[in-house]
This record gives sequence, structure tokens and C-alpha cells, in this order.
Amino acid sequence: MNKLGFSQFYVLAHDRGARVAHRLALDHPDAVSGMVLLDIAPTLAMYRQTDEKFARAYWHWFTLIRPTPFPEKLIESDPLLYLHSVMGVRSAGMASFTPHALAEYQRCLSLPGSAYGVCEDYRASAGIDLEHDQHDLDRGHQVTSPMLALWGQHGAIEQCFDALAEWKKVATNVRGKAMPSGHYIAEEVPEQLTREVLDFFASIR
Repeated sequence: MNKLGFSQFYVLAHDRGARVAHRLALDHPDAVSGMVLLDIAPTLAMYRQTDEKFARAYWHWFTLIRPTPFPEKLIESDPLLYLHSVMGVRSAGMASFTPHALAEYQRCLSLPGSAYGVCEDYRASAGIDLEHDQHDLDRGHQVTSPMLALWGQHGAIEQCFDALAEWKKVATNVRGKAMPSGHYIAEEVPEQLTREVLDFFASIR
């Protein structure tokens, strides 16, 4: 963002990107004017509170953290099957994705090294990311940027966690609610999401 000429900015991020945004706001609080995080609870809380229901819904979390090359080989053997096995089993299935969008997901996942990158991200989330999150928790280091957490009322976050309560443990200025969607909020209820995001950013300017 500095290279693009922005020393301060707003952040809107979903899923894995939202976890990166959470860390960004902790490490660079002066840069993040405000952020909206979509369909996650804090990573540390999700791992610590894992139960059978969550493990069945997010089975890929626990498969992809296995040592290389086992999970990479599973993805590379049939990227489209992997996409359907993860994205297609959410509450809305594949209905929210156009054929063009799905083809682009498949193209990107089929690129050499993509499966390794995906797995390394999940391995980090179950390793160094948890260490960093615990360190922040122990120090009382919290997100101070204004934050809006939104999650799908038909998804695993709503069913398995008290997302807003967990965010309030790690952020000083947070509000949030469930959206009438599953995991893919932007694809399932784009107009409602846009209103929520613009209203929130306008309210904190």
C-alpha cells in the first residue's frame, strides 16, 4: 500500500484474507483506518474450540496442515473435485458462482505451486499464526482500528462460535452481525453486503 501511495486505508477481507487483515491491523494499527472481516472468528479461538461439528464442516483445515506432499497431491490430482468438495458443500452449494468464476478458480488452483501455497497457508495458521495470536493475547495487544465482523447465518461460524464475543476479546472497537447467507457473503448477498460496508466506513470517517 505504501508503494501505491497510501499510508492509511480501509480494509475489506474474506476468509483467509480476513485472517491476514486481522494480523495487519495488529502489526500496523496506524495504517488501518477501519476494516470489515467476512465470515471468520479469530483463528486461535477457532482452533481452541474445535468440536466434532466444526471439524466436519471445516475438514480441509485439518487435512491441509498435514506435512507435504500428501495434501498437495490430493489437490493436484483433481483440482475441480477439490473445489467442489470444499466450496460445493457450503450452504449455497455452487449456485453462487458463475461458470466463468469457477473456471478461474480451477485455473488458478491448477497452476504449478498453487496447491503447495494453499497448504502452506493452512500450515502457518496452525503453527506460527497461533503462536503470534497467543503472544498478543498474553500481552493484551488488541486490534484498535474500528472493525465490523460479518458472518453468514447459514454457515459454520454462526453454528459453531459466538463470533462477536470472540472478536470482542481481541479488538477494542468492534461490532458485528450475521448476514442472510452462507460462507460466501459477497457472492450470495452482494447488495446487502455493499450497503453494510459503505455504511460502516461512512460511520467511522
